[in-house]
Formats: sequence, C-alpha cells, structure tokens
Amino acid sequence: MKKIVLFLVASSSVSFGWAQLKAPVTKLSFKEAVKIGLQNNVTLQQQKNQLDYTQVNKVASLLQMGPSVQAQGSLYRNDGNSFNQNKGEVINGVVDYMNGSISASVPVFNGFRILNQYKQANNANEAQLHMVHRSQQDVIRDVSSQYLMCLLDQQLIKIDEENVQTQTTQYGQIKAQSELGSKAEADMINQEYQMKNAELLLVRSRNKLKNDLATLSLTLQVDPNFEVEDVEWDVNNMVADSLELDQMYTTAIDRRADLKQAVYAEKAARFGYTALKGNYYPSLYAGASYGSRYNYIHGEDNRTFHDQFTQDNTMKSYGFNLTIPIYNGFLYRSQTAFQKVNYENAKVRHRNAEVTVKTDVLRSYQNFRDAKTNYAAAESQLRAAKLSYQMEKERYDLGVSNIVQFTTANQAYVKAQGDFQNARYTLMFQRLLISHAMGTLKEEDIP
Repeated sequence: MKKIVLFLVASSSVSFGWAQLKAPVTKLSFKEAVKIGLQNNVTLQQQKNQLDYTQVNKVASLLQMGPSVQAQGSLYRNDGNSFNQNKGEVINGVVDYMNGSISASVPVFNGFRILNQYKQANNANEAQLHMVHRSQQDVIRDVSSQYLMCLLDQQLIKIDEENVQTQTTQYGQIKAQSELGSKAEADMINQEYQMKNAELLLVRSRNKLKNDLATLSLTLQVDPNFEVEDVEWDVNNMVADSLELDQMYTTAIDRRADLKQAVYAEKAARFGYTALKGNYYPSLYAGASYGSRYNYIHGEDNRTFHDQFTQDNTMKSYGFNLTIPIYNGFLYRSQTAFQKVNYENAKVRHRNAEVTVKTDVLRSYQNFRDAKTNYAAAESQLRAAKLSYQMEKERYDLGVSNIVQFTTANQAYVKAQGDFQNARYTLMFQRLLISHAMGTLKEEDIP
C-alpha cells in the first residue's frame, strides 16, 4: 500500500514539474523590458518614496510660517476639597468640571529660522526630484546592458548551432572518405574532436543565455520565463554619427540630473546651516486664547450651563511671548557645527559631481569612437575569414590542404562571426551610454 502511495505522489510531482517546464514562454521586447524595469526597479521605487516624503516636508515647512491653532477640552470629577470660582470658597464634596479652550499663535520673529527651513525643504525636494530622474536613466542603462547581452547570447548560440551542423556534416564526409581510404584516419579523429568541441561550446552558450536571462529577470522583478526579441537598429547610422566633445560637455552640464541634484543638495545644506544659526537670536511669538468652564456641585443649586460657560467662567488672553537664548550647554553651537559639516560635505560632492560629469562624457566619447572602429574592423575581419574558410574548404576537398589548415580557417571564421556580433551590440550599447553620459537618455530612445 505504501509503495502505491509513494508511486502516486512521485507521479504527481513529475506531472507537476513537467507542467512547469512546459509553461508558455513569452516574448519580451526591448521597450517592454525598459518599461517594466522603470515600474518595478527596487532602487527607483525607493527614490520615488523618498520624493513623496520631501514633498510633504516641503508643504509642512511652508505652513510652519503661518499660525498654529489648537483646541483643548477636559471633563473630570473632584471628590473632596476644591475651590469653587463661582462662590469664591472652598467646598468639600463632589464637583463635576468641564473645560474647553482654543488658542492660536503665530511667529513674529525667530531669526528667519522657519523661512530658511522652508528653503531647505524646497531645495531638498528639488534635489530628490532630480535624483529620481537620474535613477530612471540608470535603470534604462542597466536594463539595456542586460537585454543587449541576452541578444548577443542568442546570436552566439545561432553561430554555435551552425558550427555544430557544419562540423557534423564535415565529420560524416571525412568518415566516409576515410573508410574508402581517400582520407587519413587521423583526419577523421581530428574532425570528431572538432565536432565534440563545437557541441560543448553550444552547451556553454545556452547556459550563458539562461544565466543572463535570470539576471535580467531579477532587475525587472519578473518571472524569468521569457525570451528577448531582436532589435531593429540602424547600425550604419550609428557609424556615421559624428559627435563633438565640446557640445557633449555643454549638454551634459545643462542636462545631467545628478549634477543638478548636487547643486540643490548644496543649497539645501546651506539653508539648513543658516536656519540653525537662527537659534542664536531671540524668538517672538504672538498668541491669543479663549476658554471657559462649567462646574456642577452635587447637592447644591447651580447656575445653568449657559450662564456659566458663556458669562461667568469665560477667559480671554492675548499677547506676546519672547524667548532669549542665554545658555544651554552649547547645544545650539553643536547642532550648528554639525550642519556646517554637512554643508561643507555637500560642496565637496558638488565639485566631485562636476568632475564626474566631465569624466563620464570623455569616457563615453572615447569608448563610442573605439566601438565604431572595432565594428568596422570586425566587419572586415568577418568578410576576410569567410573568404579564407571557403577557399580552404575547397582546397581541402581537392586534397591540396591538410586538416590542420582547414580546422584553423574554420575556427577563425567562427571567431570572426562572434567578434562581429559582439562589436555590433557593443556599438549599440555605447551609443546609449553617450545619451546616459549627457543626461538625455529617456524611455523614448529605446527602439
């Protein structure tokens, strides 16, 4: 009986696993991948959440410059001695009390502390807004890199599949010729190794594609059960694209969101430093309040609620409150010194951002030029390797060349195909990095 149960469980597990393996594979385009990445990326979502907070903090800092209003109320009973304001005497007994009041205060002068806090919050919000924009560009760059890598893997798999087919066909021909005595047995053994090696390279290429798809799925935060689609990109137009380095510098200084973020972050730190220095000055607030109460003494005659709450027990107060800091154990001085350090660090980060922008532009410009040169060289190499392979194959078939020369030509041709595809997708990615370095990269640039 136990064997039957185990067999059923095992059969169910195998069926379920097979069903999982046979799940339909979806096609994922380049644009869809970038769109999903912008929606699901963890870092970008965290930056957007931080942006929501800075927006709320900005509004709150603005409203701090206006009046603050609060209402208070209480209801309680006193059993024992208590002073009754209505009678002006101490009463021993049970008395019920109900109090209510409303008060308002408005800052008149506080060393411009609240104003500078609002400016700090406003600039912090602007800095975070540009941080979100730069994070979006970083997501587009990362998704593009991983997506193009998957496309390259697919092309390399096609090259390896063609090589396996070619090597298998060639092995069959050499084996038949070896059996007839027209080819040496060593040629057959050598070709068998080339066939097995080509199969090994194909397995490795397929594994690399699976690993790169898993990496892409992790970035997109989606199930890795998808395939990537090839991209229609005018490579010739990229090769002919002429970019001026000075113009790229000018565009980057104007458009790089991380540089703008550093500028606004420095401003926010400066206003925060100025706001804390406002604690050294006196603070003056204007305020007013209105309140009343109702007393009920058990066992005695009491005036009505209306008489007590609207006439007898009303209380109004208004005036000013002045606070002058004299000594607080250097607390304000310590807080100001800490904020000054933040301000100085913000200036350092700003200068570093300017250098980083110029370095990124120069690096992307040089890498793009290198990619164009490499693409042209790889294209020429492919044509030469193809002609050399075709000629060497004819020579080997005629018995003029040996197996070593033929194998070398075939390996060079396969390598040239892989180098060409690698150069092609590298050129595509380096063109995207140009836009990323200048700060102009956007979702609409993805083909």
